[in-house]
Amino acid sequence: MDALQGLKVLELGQLIAGPFAAKTLADFGADVIKVEPVDGGDPLRHWRLLREGTSVWWEVQSRNKRSLALDLRTSDGQAAVRALAAEADVVVENFKPGTLEGWGLGWEALHALNPKLVMLRISGYGQTGPYSGKPGFGVLGEAMGGLRHLTGEPGRVPVRVGVSIGDTLAALHGVIGVLMALRHREVQGGEGQVVDVALYESVFNVMESLLPEYDAFGAVRGAAGSALPGIAPSNAYRCAGGAYVLVAGNGDSIFRRLMQAIGRDDLAADAGLVRNDQRAARVAEIDAAIEAWTSARPIDEVITKLEAAGVPVGRIYTVADIARDPQYLARGMVVQSADADGRPLKVPGIVPRLTATPGRLRTPAPRLGEHNDEVLGGGGGGGWPARRE
Repeated sequence: MDALQGLKVLELGQLIAGPFAAKTLADFGADVIKVEPVDGGDPLRHWRLLREGTSVWWEVQSRNKRSLALDLRTSDGQAAVRALAAEADVVVENFKPGTLEGWGLGWEALHALNPKLVMLRISGYGQTGPYSGKPGFGVLGEAMGGLRHLTGEPGRVPVRVGVSIGDTLAALHGVIGVLMALRHREVQGGEGQVVDVALYESVFNVMESLLPEYDAFGAVRGAAGSALPGIAPSNAYRCAGGAYVLVAGNGDSIFRRLMQAIGRDDLAADAGLVRNDQRAARVAEIDAAIEAWTSARPIDEVITKLEAAGVPVGRIYTVADIARDPQYLARGMVVQSADADGRPLKVPGIVPRLTATPGRLRTPAPRLGEHNDEVLGGGGGGGWPARRE
């Protein structure tokens, strides 16, 4: 049995944050009915690299879901959503606040139909506050949350993380909120509730010591390239041949082993480098010593010697490295799947790993409106239809 078997989820969102949250629930057995616009469907179907007209990203984001093509601006489309929401456990949406209310599908309306309903609402700035009515994308949440200011090289244009990390962080916070709300409902006998997730808050929540350092010391952390400010040594170091190796020698005993491994017993025994705060004050000296050693050796030798010394070390992976790495393969993180037309496609495995009720790939991402008859007809116009897999 799947961990979330029997959980009924109605997805009204599009693109990344809301659908990623619903995808995570679907991976663990939730029955997700995804509502898409009749004209073209979710725009993600056409984002980035397309294979015969459909994004391969779509194949990951919408696996294990059913597609229902509706026009939510029409009374028929709104009636269909109300009928499904009346029997759903969770509704997921990531429209600009007020959009669903304009269609008669907001929280008050759906809660009145189904008091047990949990509604995940992901937006740029949340459902309240002076910015709530603004449109917000992940990139803006990353900037407002503090991440963009920390990313890149000092003195250069702040760069973005190479994926939509703000959207994904919001989605994962949304899943956490949904599961807590469901526990409150099921274990504590409570009613449903709104899980209000803002993109910028989800980013801000992982900003570690950013705010207390500012409050206590007036410190405004900035970009630091590949280093981790205040944690030493932890950086990327050039090897012979031009490759970079990542070394995290910031534990006190790890630092001593690292220095011994690179032939710097003097630094290993230095009483002024015993603790991290001492090392952080001399990080330039330490980094120079490490790179003097790594730059004279190919990366494979560097990794072999530091691993033998018990020092955390690794190379910077490309997706080509990932696709053939034995650790990824051993843990099922590269999965051979297929799209709705049977074409093979490797996709990411399911995280997190549960030993008793692991997630699984049950069905490929659906064609637009593929389940309209099953959902609208099978439900008799008012009930949640059983899934036929």
